[in-house]
This record gives sequence, C-alpha cells and structure tokens, in this order.
Amino acid sequence: METFALMQNVTVTVAEFVLHCAIEPDQKNLTIISLFFIYLVTMIGNLLVIVVITTNPHLHTPMFLYICFLAIIDAVNSSNLIPRMLAVLLFNSSAVPYGPCLLQMSVVYFLGIVEAHLLVVMACDRYVAVVYPLRYPSIVTSKVVWVSIFLVNIIALAILTPYLVYVRELSFCRTNILPYCFCDYSTMVQISCTNDPKYIVILSITTGIQSVYCLGLTAFSYLRIATAALKITSVKGKQKVFSTLLTHLLVVGLFYIPLTISYILPGVGVKLSAEACNTMVIVAIMVPPMMNPLIYSFRNKEIKGSIRRLFTGKRTSPQTDMD
Repeated sequence: METFALMQNVTVTVAEFVLHCAIEPDQKNLTIISLFFIYLVTMIGNLLVIVVITTNPHLHTPMFLYICFLAIIDAVNSSNLIPRMLAVLLFNSSAVPYGPCLLQMSVVYFLGIVEAHLLVVMACDRYVAVVYPLRYPSIVTSKVVWVSIFLVNIIALAILTPYLVYVRELSFCRTNILPYCFCDYSTMVQISCTNDPKYIVILSITTGIQSVYCLGLTAFSYLRIATAALKITSVKGKQKVFSTLLTHLLVVGLFYIPLTISYILPGVGVKLSAEACNTMVIVAIMVPPMMNPLIYSFRNKEIKGSIRRLFTGKRTSPQTDMD
C-alpha cells in the first residue's frame, strides 16, 4: 500500500483495499457451501435460459428477449461477485487492487440499476399483454424492445456517473479495510476520512427516487393485471394468473426491499451493523438471480418444451403461456 503522510493531517492514498467479511467463524463453512450452491444454480439456470432463447427462433419475441437480457444481467453480476467472495472465504484472498475494486463496485451498481428498471419494463410488458392482448403485437414490437433495453442502460449509466466521480474524490486516512464481502460504494464512504454528507446522501436520494417510481410502476402494472384476472370466468385461469403475480412480486420484493433499506437508512442517519448490511445486500443481489430462471422461464411451457428438445432432440409443438 502506498502511503503519503503529513504531520498534522494524515492522508492515505491506497493502492488496494482489503475485504473483510463480517461472518462468524462457526458460520463460515455454511456460508461457503451456500454461496457455491447459489452460484452453481444461478449459472446453470441463467445460461440454460440464454442458450434456449438464442437458439430457438420461435422464442425471439419481446417477452423472451426481455427474459434473455435479464438472464445475461444475472449471470454477469453473479460472476462479478460470488467467485471473489469465495476466494476471500476459502483462500483469504482479501486484497483487491484499487482499480479492480472500483470496477467491481461499478458493475454491481450499474447492473443493479439496469435490473431494477428492466423489472419495471417487464411488468409493463405483461400489463399490455394481459390488458390489451389484441393490440399487444402492434404496441410491443422488436424495435420497442431494443429501444427500451438501450434506454434502461443509458439511465443506469447516468445514475452511476456521480458515484464514479464521488468515489474518486474520497480520501482514506484511517484504514483501507472494507468491512464487506465485496467492493461497495457506501462502505468506502464509511471508512474514508471525507466527512461531507453529500457522498452518502446521494445514495439515499437516488435509491429512494428509483424505489418510488420503479415500485410504483411495477405495482400499478400488476394491480391492473390482477383486476383483469378477476374478470376471467375460469377458476383455473384465475389461479394461474394470481400464482404468476405472487411469484413475480416475491422476486421484486426480494430485490427492492433489502437494497432500499440498506442504502436509504445510512443517508438519513440510521446506522446498520456490517452483518445486517451484508445480509440484506447479499439477499437482494444473489437470491433473485437464482430464482429468476424459475419464476420467469422454467414455468413457461414454450421454454420447458425447448429445453426438452435441447436435451432429447425431440420436436415439441409450440405452446403459449402467459408466465
């Protein structure tokens, strides 16, 4: 670590950060096994979804293109986080150079913002499909899909940019140990000797604003879908729609609520323990990517048929399903 010290006001420019996971020794083995299992299931599920959708021309429709993009985000984000965490826990490989640490932080935040907005877009897509089924093909075209994906990335980049500027301004005069399992902006602010509240307030403001409009639009879309489902005469049809809604809302809740709590509270002066922050962020970032293939893909008849054909070589007749 490079250190430059002054007599009165010590300033440290770090060449690396040291990750320190707040995990009790007796829970270490269970944590390692859990992380390995989550990563294995996440990668198998999401890579299978990507392969099935990209290789089957019948699945090149708006809904499946969104699902494929979601699977790519989940696979990349999990690969950005879990292997490094396993290296820290298994081999005590806790030192991370400054540049790669900032890169990991940027990828986590960028993909997190992209996924938050993509879930909104997917909810709106299902809203149009259920409430306006006859107009759906003319409203949600392939062009609309690609434009919406492009805009989601632009929005994420715009929100991320202030963080990239602020994190470069931070000065570290006490320690370079991050009490976290991966490189995280809020943790860097906590260990820095920069006392300006703007560095943590921006996190609360951007998270709060995103939570309000993302959750608001998602809730509105699913509420309209639920209203439309009540008009279905078939009991089985109603059960199917409400089952889909509940599982989708479960994933949305697991993604939004822990992140909202862990990122907004520090900005308003509420201190959370490192263990609590670790747990909430890990749940929000790692559990939904593992569940998304099951919720959005493997319950769908067309994808199940394509997977069957992929492994057996047998042709299956195309079927449609609203999941």
